[in-house]
Amino acid sequence: MATDEPAQPPSPPVDPEEHARRLAGEALAAGEPVGWFEPLYAAAEAGTAVVPWDRGMPHQLLVGWASSIGLDGTGRRALVVGCGLGEDAQFVATCGFDTVAFDVSASAIRAARRRFPASAVHYVRADLLDPPPCWRYAFDLVVESMTLQALPDPPRREAIPNVGNLVAHGGTLLVIARARDDGDDPDDGPPWSLTRAEIDAVTLTGLQAVRIEDLRDQGPPETHRWRAEFRRG
Repeated sequence: MATDEPAQPPSPPVDPEEHARRLAGEALAAGEPVGWFEPLYAAAEAGTAVVPWDRGMPHQLLVGWASSIGLDGTGRRALVVGCGLGEDAQFVATCGFDTVAFDVSASAIRAARRRFPASAVHYVRADLLDPPPCWRYAFDLVVESMTLQALPDPPRREAIPNVGNLVAHGGTLLVIARARDDGDDPDDGPPWSLTRAEIDAVTLTGLQAVRIEDLRDQGPPETHRWRAEFRRG
């Protein structure tokens, strides 16, 4: 039906990173540093937001590392920290691991299960700041990809040893995170890039560094990443 009212222009799309920063700022102001994940994933579930780190595929630094060492998880257990929508966890499972993947956001876990309905991955809700005691020293491979960088400090200094303590004797930890050089000003995150000292702090849990890569790509876009491999003897 015709109308004399002028057509309204569509609302401009919300920039996903700006939206995430706004939610994070509100959560930090309320004293809840991990309180922004659930609202973000819930909004994405409702179709009103986009998760800025949803790549639709496993992280290339994880895939490249697995290929370089011929990763074989047959008969072993893996844990994916802060699994989000599940791409990294699905990849780890294809390498043969009995895989557990967790996120603090219940909406993220529901979305991962919907995205991969036939998955063998055990998707569960859990909090890295208070992980289940039975997970301590329980996993042959732990993958921490871009979760520590989503935490300000504090509570990141508490989260780092919690990650390390998930690794079983003889097991491996892989950390992938945005990097910043010592002396650089902290980011106005999220994300909050990690320094080398924060990467090295993983060894305080008894892990030994196998290889710490400082990866820089001039882009575009320009990126600076850590890919760090640790092992518990």
